[in-house]
Amino acid sequence: MVERMLDVLAARFAHAGDATALANDDTSFSYNELSASIETWTQRLAAAGIEPGTVVLLRGDFTPDGIGALLALLGRGAIIILVAPSSFEKQAEFARVGHAQVCVDSFDGTITGLAYDGDQALYDELRKATDPGIVLFSSGSSGTSKGTVHNAARLLEKFREPGKNLRTLAFLLFDHIAGLDTLLYSLANTSTLILPNSRAPEDICRLLSEYKVEVLPTSPSFINLLLLSGAYARHDLSSLKIITYGSEMMSQATLDRCAVAFPDIRMLQKYGTSETGALPTRSKSNTSTWLKLGGEGFEWRERDGLFEIRSKTAMLGYLNAPSPFTDDGYFKTGDRIEVDGEYVRFLGRDSDIINVGGQKVFPAEIEELVRQVEGVHEVAIYGEAHAILGAAVVARIRPSDETLPAELRMRIRTFLSGKVETYKIPQKFKFTNESLTTDRFKVIRRAADE
Repeated sequence: MVERMLDVLAARFAHAGDATALANDDTSFSYNELSASIETWTQRLAAAGIEPGTVVLLRGDFTPDGIGALLALLGRGAIIILVAPSSFEKQAEFARVGHAQVCVDSFDGTITGLAYDGDQALYDELRKATDPGIVLFSSGSSGTSKGTVHNAARLLEKFREPGKNLRTLAFLLFDHIAGLDTLLYSLANTSTLILPNSRAPEDICRLLSEYKVEVLPTSPSFINLLLLSGAYARHDLSSLKIITYGSEMMSQATLDRCAVAFPDIRMLQKYGTSETGALPTRSKSNTSTWLKLGGEGFEWRERDGLFEIRSKTAMLGYLNAPSPFTDDGYFKTGDRIEVDGEYVRFLGRDSDIINVGGQKVFPAEIEELVRQVEGVHEVAIYGEAHAILGAAVVARIRPSDETLPAELRMRIRTFLSGKVETYKIPQKFKFTNESLTTDRFKVIRRAADE
């Protein structure tokens, strides 16, 4: 199945020819050049003895060599552990947990043996089916990084039917399920993928303008930073048609601000997990947090207020954690939801909920309000153990100016008073100059020393 799908991609690349596949501030690469990279890597892998079922740790990124190595490894039937530059510090951990036998470095072209044997029950399923695999590790923003094992044939198959040729910015990361989805969709439709050297709002807006980008896939946290920076107003973003967002809660206040800042841009909420892949979605409107989910190959249900999904592109399982699937094959996402007919609204991760004396506090609700306070650049709300209440609400604040902590603390408490119940108002404040988002632009809801 993968060979046939790779043949489909190869035919599309040949037809695209000298059309631009990848571009950044330094240079651009055509589909012919990308095809040449795939062929070069195929020869290197064959010479190195990479056989079907070999577990390979791939150091890569959105470059001709990174993409060429990835597609060549899929063609060889390898089981690929993706590691992007932002995860290099965890490379040894990923190799150990993933039982990697070989390291392929797409940056310097080296192929070296590793100390592990590739012996893992989930890998045996792939080998028995003669299918390649992809292993993705979570960011670890809520604790230990978990390794998800995917059948790459299933991930590729969803791109068989042609979609829209839209110039897209590769904002999400190479070793993230949404970043991989963006890459494969762009290649399958012989689109141009624009590669950022920096994910600062000013730099992103400059690329959107200079390269006439039509689609920006990103996260609510980055959209907040973008609006706060004002960079969108300093560049011509008239080419931008769609902003897709996902991976965390989107606040109503942010959507309302987007409607003012981007009146002609479609805001599309996406839903997907590292465990299930991305679902087809349709937002109720540009300013609504309600959306429809599903489509061919996907089913969902609500159970005890929590969201569960069954997907053809679901992972085989975790390398280092118990199975999260129900007996009938639904993945227990841990996301708390509301349902209104065909529409769903996500309230937040069940594990993030703070239980204050039996009362539930959703961090995203408080973060949405605190972001509106003058002097707040970023905020993360989480719980700390409390001897009497069970948990206390803590606000970790990254200020946007030189306002004194005591003054900003009082400003936030005054703003929240009357807008939310007293038990939801943070009891403790911590101030920092460090970013409160991960490299994947998700809020870090835990203490800095955890």
